[in-house]
Amino acid sequence: MGFEVAGVGNALMDALVVLDDGLVEELGLVRGTMHPVDHARWQEVYEKVRRHKVTFDSGGSCSNALATVGFLGAKAIFTGLVGDDQIGHMYAARMSEACGGHALQFTKERATGKCLAIISSRDAERTMITDLGASTSLANLGEFAGVLRDTKVAHFEGYTLLGGPMKQTALEGLHIAHSAGAIVSLDASDPFVVRELRDTVWQLLEEYVSVVFLNTDEALGLTGLPPEQAVQVIADRTNVRTVVVKMGAKGSLVLENGELHEIGIRRVQAVDTTGAGDAYAAGFLYGLAKGWDPIERARLGASVAGLAVAQIGAVVKDREALAAAVNEIESGRRPEVVARVGR
Repeated sequence: MGFEVAGVGNALMDALVVLDDGLVEELGLVRGTMHPVDHARWQEVYEKVRRHKVTFDSGGSCSNALATVGFLGAKAIFTGLVGDDQIGHMYAARMSEACGGHALQFTKERATGKCLAIISSRDAERTMITDLGASTSLANLGEFAGVLRDTKVAHFEGYTLLGGPMKQTALEGLHIAHSAGAIVSLDASDPFVVRELRDTVWQLLEEYVSVVFLNTDEALGLTGLPPEQAVQVIADRTNVRTVVVKMGAKGSLVLENGELHEIGIRRVQAVDTTGAGDAYAAGFLYGLAKGWDPIERARLGASVAGLAVAQIGAVVKDREALAAAVNEIESGRRPEVVARVGR
């Protein structure tokens, strides 16, 4: 029996710490952005925060989504490359906890990639220091190619397209999954990805992708238009069946088969905004694998994103809360946060 959702992405261990904004200013970091660094610089910054409460968990955009899909109860599996080191094996254990197993590859040549997220105690904004490490060096899919040929949904992240051996591996995976008839899903991941690889993103949407997730800035970078117009342009220009634009506190837009839906958020006390978009994608992908309609998928996405923002860390592990969110959808309740608008 195949998997319901399978994913290919950069495997990064998250190190999460809540602090005031003083250290971010001291280090000369741009608040609320991601800073790529090498292993030595990452260790230097980590030494400054390690005396505080640091939480470690599996990370990376696709991995976050797949782990949460696993905790939701779907049959999910993720592949990526980690170092054959303590952090790499810790990462594998986290994915096995979520999904009941993993398809990670290990290397002795590079350390596991990692992302230190400094979360503001003032407003939950996160500033990230990222050492990609081994993650971009996945040179082949190995046995995971067979998984992609036998999965219902195949999920990919835009970060993998930025270069290194992982770029060709991800492109191969997209081709394999599409050729096998899987529903191919792509999360743009970051406005930087869209700016740097705009033509590539358009090509993938035209050739392989059935479902695309973007935020407001990514949709603007790709089309030059606000969300309401961007979803239409993407749908008209490509073969994408479902276009999702996540708009933060304004909710999300979902255009599927010519019908546009506007979905609200679940308001919570924000603790950590890390991975809210990945959590939304997880809920949406779970519903997609289960055959739900687009409103139901987006409602679950909003609920799971709310659970993510109300905790430290991107992966929602509270199986009871996730089951309650699923049950709310399946029971047919329609909270006021959902609205529908015509095309």
